[in-house]
Amino acid sequence: NAAIAARAQPAGVPDAVVSGDMPGRYDFAAVEQDLYQWWESSGYFAPEIAGKIPCRRDERAPYVIPMPPPNVTGRLHMGHAMFASLEDVMARFHRMYGDETLWLPGMDHAGIATQMLVERQLVAEGSSRQDAGRDAFLERVWKWKGEKGGAIVEQLRRMGASCDWSREQFTLSERMSGSVVEAFVRLHEKGVIFRGQRMVNWSPVLQTAVSDLEVEYADKAGHLYHFKYVVVGPDEQPEDDYIPVATTRPETILGDAAVCVHPEDPRYQHLIGRKVQVPMQTRAIPVIADSYVDREFGTGALKITPAHDFNDFEIGQRHGLDSHVVIQTDGKMSSLVAELGSGQYEGLDRYQCRKRLWADLEEAGLALKREDHMQRVPLSQRSGEVIEPMISEQWFVNTEDMAQRALDAVESGELRIQPERYAKIWRGWLQEKQPWCISRQLWWGHRIPVYYPKGQARGKYYVARSAEEALAQAKKDLGDDVELEQDPDVLDTWFSSGLWPFATVGWPDDGAADLKRFYPAAMLETGYDILFFWVARMVMMGIALTDQVPFKEIYLHGLVRDDKGKKMSKTTGNVVDPLDSIAECGTDALRYALLTSSVPGADTPFGKGMLDNSKAFANKIWNVGRYIITEYERNASAYPEPPVAGSAFSRDEVMAMPWIERAVLSKCYHLVEEVTQALHANSIAPPTKLIKAFLQEDFAAWYIEAAKTRLQPNLGGDPASARGFTAQRVLLNALEVALRLLHPFMPFVTEAVWQRLPRAAGAADSLMISPWPSPACAGGVRDEEAEAWFAKMCSAVTAIRNARAKHSVPTKERVALTFYAQDPGFREALLKELAAVAWFTKADPGKIEVLEFDRRQETPQGVVRTVVSEELEV
Repeated sequence: NAAIAARAQPAGVPDAVVSGDMPGRYDFAAVEQDLYQWWESSGYFAPEIAGKIPCRRDERAPYVIPMPPPNVTGRLHMGHAMFASLEDVMARFHRMYGDETLWLPGMDHAGIATQMLVERQLVAEGSSRQDAGRDAFLERVWKWKGEKGGAIVEQLRRMGASCDWSREQFTLSERMSGSVVEAFVRLHEKGVIFRGQRMVNWSPVLQTAVSDLEVEYADKAGHLYHFKYVVVGPDEQPEDDYIPVATTRPETILGDAAVCVHPEDPRYQHLIGRKVQVPMQTRAIPVIADSYVDREFGTGALKITPAHDFNDFEIGQRHGLDSHVVIQTDGKMSSLVAELGSGQYEGLDRYQCRKRLWADLEEAGLALKREDHMQRVPLSQRSGEVIEPMISEQWFVNTEDMAQRALDAVESGELRIQPERYAKIWRGWLQEKQPWCISRQLWWGHRIPVYYPKGQARGKYYVARSAEEALAQAKKDLGDDVELEQDPDVLDTWFSSGLWPFATVGWPDDGAADLKRFYPAAMLETGYDILFFWVARMVMMGIALTDQVPFKEIYLHGLVRDDKGKKMSKTTGNVVDPLDSIAECGTDALRYALLTSSVPGADTPFGKGMLDNSKAFANKIWNVGRYIITEYERNASAYPEPPVAGSAFSRDEVMAMPWIERAVLSKCYHLVEEVTQALHANSIAPPTKLIKAFLQEDFAAWYIEAAKTRLQPNLGGDPASARGFTAQRVLLNALEVALRLLHPFMPFVTEAVWQRLPRAAGAADSLMISPWPSPACAGGVRDEEAEAWFAKMCSAVTAIRNARAKHSVPTKERVALTFYAQDPGFREALLKELAAVAWFTKADPGKIEVLEFDRRQETPQGVVRTVVSEELEV
């Protein structure tokens, strides 16, 4: 059979995709996994496949997207599903366009999350990481990673992610670890990395400094405590005057270093330069002036605790104040409170101290009042407790120069942020140029490559690429007997992931082939919530270590919320599990539902109704393909040379076609242009709507029905006629073009239908490596006149159908129609398509008239008149 011969399948195509008759409904579960395995095993995800795809550009260009590495502990959630869908659209489009496309996947070692997970296991067994010791604990973590870590990789495969898994990276792999050490050493040699005492977010439960990203803020009911700071004389003896001060954290009074007022506040100007006594201590501290103070908040006077508040630390730096760390790393009051004269509070939990100190202030007559107060409280994202701002000796990166260069890159257009409004936010954040704390008091992670002489104060240290290199340096300074110990801390996870775009392709080996080919990347797609915590750090690290921005564009997506716009959370009970959605409706339905609603930089609502609609659309695509393929196989023997999908029409061929075919191909031509332009501009949602409208409306609802009058004998059609042959070609080719356009968004159903189409010899083995369609596929003809006639015909048919329904005209009753049309071209066009009009409207083809508009008459009894437009009535 010529039809079957034309549809010969390439080796390896899953039997479930091409065997037997097409069922009446799309069975996504029967094809998705097999198709994905076939794609991957065929090497279609690798950039090298570009050699098999005709290039649509003058010169083939690499298109690289580094995947935001999900945590090794992670399970697929809607945020992952969103980024996987968006990035896969970009990768599949550019791959089909002929670009050498690399979507580079990997996983993050997730320092805190992974360590906590394994620590909980040890606690459940009655042990702890301290009991196990560092080496045994790390061995346990690696064992867990090998057995259970990385489940999300398989879940991303379920999403259809066409990553090059052969290049998959892990931030704690030997290769990445070498890159991290090299980055630390080079940045230290440049003077960018330093050790110092600065403020950090401290987690008393996790016993480590944490990044800003790991701090969440919550509004909690608390109190504002008003108390007296008594003024003292030159002899530091109390006087009658006092300054009223308010605080939400009385326990930090014990570490106060000053009271600060606004320099222009008349209430306190006379006290600037005087001293006040710290409550419950005998210490006297100065009254200072700083314009930071808000005169309208509280009493207009601030207590300054440089060791336990970020703003106070900055004020302390400006005024040269002492820093007293009165809260220990475990959240208890330190021994320093005793040294400062209030030993009764030593060892108390910070909240116990708050309660007891306030009672003591009341007893001493220093308390003024306590009032209810809603406050923003910093919480540890991982462990839930209140973060303690604390001055601590840590390792930092001086971001001043690299932050300025990251700012300049956006200002000059070297780096583009989409949506553009985030460029303003980018400027606001980077202009602060704060030092970045990169050390963490954990065991799981990249150990800091710093070595100290054993048994000595840590003033002397060696930064080296290995312990052997450090020892060689130390021996030159301290002699052959010196012994070293490595810094016990590890690096912030964001330090290693900040190297992701270039370390994953071979840096620091400047001769690495992948580094030369695939760096810098073309696109970085990620959520707006980590623009600064990850994206900005990548840009800064890329500039500092490779002297160029690591990617040319940043595309930001928002959060996926429920259908009421609320944030998904387990507490609210509105979490939608993407794996459940896939099991119920298929991957394509989930992807389409997310993509069609996505707006750059904005949150996306998601609900069951969207998923059901997308599932119905996937089934519609299947049934459109099923009808066309079935019709083709029934008619194939009528053609001396059966038509095949994917064969372009010449301009002359198109111009010789009936106007309905010209209109459909013109719409197809325009669709290719619009979708291509949109995807080049990273506009993802609009093409989904354009393709759906074409497939469901123009093609399925109208053209397929019109084509029946060319192909089906019971409607006067003849598949062997010229019109029949043309209709068969247009059906096959318009569908094939639409499948190629839709493939990046819904890869499985489009591939499953495409594999059953009759294709020319030499066609690609898979839809995903077929060339992206050009307008020439539709003859390169934009026939606006035919499109206008098509639109008028559809409007008229819709009006007739509505009139039939309104007047309860039975479907079987073949009505008579008279069209009154102003446009003579349209009148002529209608006369050529009376069979199609009759089929659309269930009219009697022998009783259809098409008359000039000015021949309208009074409507006789028993006749219905419907006004379609100002120039068309029926």
